[in-house]
Amino acid sequence: MVPPTRVETFLTSRGIEFVPLPLMPAKSLDAAILGSGVPREEAIQATLLIGFSGVMMAVHAYGAALDMEAINQLAGKHLKMLTAQQADRLFSECVSGFYPPIGAAYEIPVLVDERVLEMPRAVMTSGSAGSLLAMDRTALRSALTGARTGPITIIGPDHERQDRSAVTLEEVASRLQALYRLPPMPALALRILRLTSNPKATVRELSDMIEFDPSLTAQIMRYARSALFNYPGQIDNVQDAVTRVLGFDRVAHIALGIASVRAFDVPRKGLLGMDEFWRHSLYCAFLTQQIAPMCEADKGLAYLCGLLHNFGLLLIGHLFPDEFSQLNALRESNPEHTMQALEQQVFGADNGQALLAVGHGAIGGILHKLWQLPDAVVKAAGVHQQPDYHGEHEVYVLMVQLANELLKEKAIGDEFNPPDYAVLRERLGLTEADLETLREAVETVSEDLDALARSLSA
Repeated sequence: MVPPTRVETFLTSRGIEFVPLPLMPAKSLDAAILGSGVPREEAIQATLLIGFSGVMMAVHAYGAALDMEAINQLAGKHLKMLTAQQADRLFSECVSGFYPPIGAAYEIPVLVDERVLEMPRAVMTSGSAGSLLAMDRTALRSALTGARTGPITIIGPDHERQDRSAVTLEEVASRLQALYRLPPMPALALRILRLTSNPKATVRELSDMIEFDPSLTAQIMRYARSALFNYPGQIDNVQDAVTRVLGFDRVAHIALGIASVRAFDVPRKGLLGMDEFWRHSLYCAFLTQQIAPMCEADKGLAYLCGLLHNFGLLLIGHLFPDEFSQLNALRESNPEHTMQALEQQVFGADNGQALLAVGHGAIGGILHKLWQLPDAVVKAAGVHQQPDYHGEHEVYVLMVQLANELLKEKAIGDEFNPPDYAVLRERLGLTEADLETLREAVETVSEDLDALARSLSA
């Protein structure tokens, strides 16, 4: 018989009724909630915060994003998220990530979102990966006695949003084009794309096209002269950069990326701003190019998939600056949430923009399709947020996903939940030794990639 958790012992000792809900052990709280069959609108969770005076617990609806400004005002102090390592030490008896939202059981002060106390039924983790607990409103209020209450989430939980499961990408594409003025591919990017699709294109033609634009020329030259390549000789022009250092495909792809970004007006700062966009894109492109030979995939196409996979975020920032600012703030204050959950928070309410809640990946794929980019690039952007994708250009999608998981270890990208690359590694036929090789490769060029990212976003 499995011994009761600390929360179960606490509730029993106070005569608070609850119902255990056994389930198959899950790797994460998300998997436990989804696998339990419990309606999402009945689930609640805990987010752990820390300030100068110690740890506090925020209790809120499952999937809801925290309003840190409201929390700090309610708490009367400045709080920030507890790291996973700190939380695991505090909840040493619990499975990592399964932190029960009953702070009194751990003598932790609690802030509770006021909507939680109105829920007819609440389902939560007990601390075990093999069971959940359910209790009615009366029992939940008793369990949260003494907690400070207020509106501590930005937008309400998932059940307040429209069901988007029936919306197809074709419908989203059609509605996007009808409702919003999507930016066309910049003329220079379009010319570069057409040139690269011509098998007879020459280095001279590519060099002349790039040198027509002084800014692009300077960026390509800076790239070729960077410590990434350690070329010992003199590089005087773009043709030298192509023939001596970078090669036709690499120059064409980075030039295409630089020229394409000019279609968007997006702030530089923040975890989703242009500075971090370039950093994430360059690291991802580097990794996908390193992974490609291990999977017998095309290195140039893999690089382009990694470089352009996150353009949907730029499109959202360009079309909806206010919502993008909100999304940027949510990303900063809710590192344990997925980007999909945060995008649904911002765009999922009935505000006329619910179609954007399909996620920046799908939005980016639609844009790449309209810009007539290669099919693998379209697919890698469009479904890189889908962990169980199977279908066309699957290897390129998986390479981008694996690169993003590896980059979580360096806190690079737009996802900060714990990395989970075991399945991706197996599907790509890689070994743990291969992953270690990739980590070492990134480490050797990280300073140079950071410098290059700063120069491209300036």
